[in-house]
Amino acid sequence: MKKLLAIILALAMMLTLAACGDDANAGGGSDGADDAGADLAGTYDVVIWAPEAAVDLTKSQVADFNSSNEYGITINATVEPVSEADAATNMITDVQAGGDLFFFAQDQLSRMIQAGAVSKLGSAAATYAKENNNAASILAAQSGNDLYAYPLTADNGYFMYYDKSVVPDSDVDSLEAIIADCEAAGKNISYELENAWYSAGFFFGVGCHSDWVTDNDGNFISIDDDFNSDKGLIAAKGIQKVVTSKSYVNSSTADFASGSAVVVTGTWNYATIKDQLGDNFGVTDLPSFEVDGQSYHIGSYSGCKLLGVKPQTDATKGAAIARLAQYLTGKDCQLARFTSFGWGPSNKDALADPAVVADPTLAALNEQGNYAVPQPNIHGSWWDIAKVITTDIKDSDGSDDALKAALAKYEESIQAVFTMSDDVKNAFTVIGSINGDGWTLDLPMTADGDVWTSNEAYTMDAGVEFKCRQGKSWDVAYPADNFVVDTAGTYYIQLNAATGEVSLIPA
Repeated sequence: MKKLLAIILALAMMLTLAACGDDANAGGGSDGADDAGADLAGTYDVVIWAPEAAVDLTKSQVADFNSSNEYGITINATVEPVSEADAATNMITDVQAGGDLFFFAQDQLSRMIQAGAVSKLGSAAATYAKENNNAASILAAQSGNDLYAYPLTADNGYFMYYDKSVVPDSDVDSLEAIIADCEAAGKNISYELENAWYSAGFFFGVGCHSDWVTDNDGNFISIDDDFNSDKGLIAAKGIQKVVTSKSYVNSSTADFASGSAVVVTGTWNYATIKDQLGDNFGVTDLPSFEVDGQSYHIGSYSGCKLLGVKPQTDATKGAAIARLAQYLTGKDCQLARFTSFGWGPSNKDALADPAVVADPTLAALNEQGNYAVPQPNIHGSWWDIAKVITTDIKDSDGSDDALKAALAKYEESIQAVFTMSDDVKNAFTVIGSINGDGWTLDLPMTADGDVWTSNEAYTMDAGVEFKCRQGKSWDVAYPADNFVVDTAGTYYIQLNAATGEVSLIPA
């Protein structure tokens, strides 16, 4: 029913806009050209979903837009606290009740396009976005040949923080030297390599690629991936150097207070790490590693936050919202978020601002950007498939044959995504820390209409966490945050797929 409502909204919008032209749609207004500006004067009720920390700033920025825009637009905004991680799940659960504008993480784009929850930008709006934002953020907002969102940030990447009292500056470019320093000092290297987002960097560093191909409707139609190759074997040997070290810890949190001398993470941990390290604070791009006398700089993913626009049945309101979206993603608003929260801009002029250039974490991120791959739309099953590469490497005997077997297993798994039956694609399963499992096993559920119930009752301690997901993928998963068991007991797990509500049924 929710998807049907989304389709109805999208069709209604298309019909309404047919007479207005491409540039008048909800995502498609220009940046001030005279296409429809004279017709936009009026007051519009708009719901905006923003992360809790950004709610007050967003209200202030809307007020500034109201007082400064040349169209006579007044936005009566209700700004609600909804995180970037939760926005997509909430939108596809009930498009009609969703925000008109919403902040969201780029890896959620495909499933929102498929659900009809986000508008395609018109030609003028797409041109505006491309001219004003860096290439990586534009790629993140794109499906097929079309743009579906406005870039907000370009700071979702990772680099290396280090303790200068353990790792001297002269060693930071060499993975082997860093490992030796940490082992000699009895300190840890916190590197979450059992997470595909981080481990993929080794493959990108040797020249591998993994590109999921989507059509203009956001559907995944193929994958071009060469991790299982001679180059991939080199990457596997690089990963092996880290995960077989006695200093290795599978973590990306700020661990300096608990024994780490190196942490690979992002801008979000800067304040904590700076406080932990004090005068010994160091930050830089990732190092290089050597295999058979050849040096390879470790790569990474780069990513961003986006601003989406819900399809509108009122074309005039849609065009007004587009002007607001462009204002909120413009230079001044992006710089205000940088000043308030440390969010790295995607706007080209904002990126050149002296304060942004001087920021140490963004400097490290930008340096790492020379070796980073912009994170495109990725099938939700890939994260579980790819993270097993590191586990298999860690558990192997270290031989070339064992590493090749891990890569072959990976390739077989990604190709199986396209041969999955419709029954498996549509079925919900439970995954989590149930029975002590580390989020690797999908437990079956059976449907009765929209209600799915686990086939078995599970005995769970308080604190056990899980989610219900569709098609053994993270594209559709409930609840938005992990479900946490409050009271120990034996329960069936139940999901109402129409509402996204997850509950426990005592056995």
